[in-house]
Amino acid sequence: MSETGVPPAIAGDPIASLVREADFDRYASALFTPAEARAHLLALYAFDAEVARVRGLVSDPMVGELRLQWWRDALNDPERADAVAHPVARALEGAIRHGRLPRQALLDLIDARADDLYDDPIATLADLEGRIGATSSVVLRLASLICAEGADPGGAEAAGFAGVAQGLARLLRRLPRSQMLLPIDRMAAHGVTREDLSESRASPELSRLAAELRDLARRRLAEARSAAAAVDPVAAPAFLPVALVAGDLDRLDHADSPLAPPPERARWRRLLRLWRASRRTPSF
Repeated sequence: MSETGVPPAIAGDPIASLVREADFDRYASALFTPAEARAHLLALYAFDAEVARVRGLVSDPMVGELRLQWWRDALNDPERADAVAHPVARALEGAIRHGRLPRQALLDLIDARADDLYDDPIATLADLEGRIGATSSVVLRLASLICAEGADPGGAEAAGFAGVAQGLARLLRRLPRSQMLLPIDRMAAHGVTREDLSESRASPELSRLAAELRDLARRRLAEARSAAAAVDPVAAPAFLPVALVAGDLDRLDHADSPLAPPPERARWRRLLRLWRASRRTPSF
């Protein structure tokens, strides 16, 4: 460990810094993963952060499509000069080799992120789960392959359920920024309108919708725990970020409004929770 308490493989690493800035939970979870997997997990998380942030960088979807196409080209031709020179693309290639990651799964992840560019409303709750599964669940599954060094550790079902729980908790923590992800059918059922969200109008109807989504997240988390029995323990570190979901849902239960979630817990508390989770199997 360095004097700052951060493993030397992470301190000063630009890939780790990118993940730390974009997604502290994933960064923090990497601190408690085996050294041989850590850099490759961070590379995967950095790649996902890069393609996810395109939506916030552009106002024209076509410009976003061009940015995402660069990543498709880099995956299809990793020896290109611009791909070799790009630190995240270069690190991702190392992760692909280490975990024998299927390139098609990474290309599909890019396609899923492309859907974010258009702000198309999500029709049903099932569509929302599918959208989250195509992103959060896929990253968990790929991370498990990295931890198992390319062998199949099982756990596709656990990753599916856990990713949905994780994605729902993240959505609820980020309202109203993530309002376009709220499914139209459940909004209509509860009498919630887009105007309520865009104008930050809290209401009992919105509170009931948020409670329904928290309940769904808890059910998916319970299903993930049941499915975790089929996961090789070697892949447990891949699921470490999920260890924070239950606590986040509990804190959202006590928020004054879905539009004003409670402040984030101190980072040392999240680190402590992750450390404790890293000492058990399943980790979440």
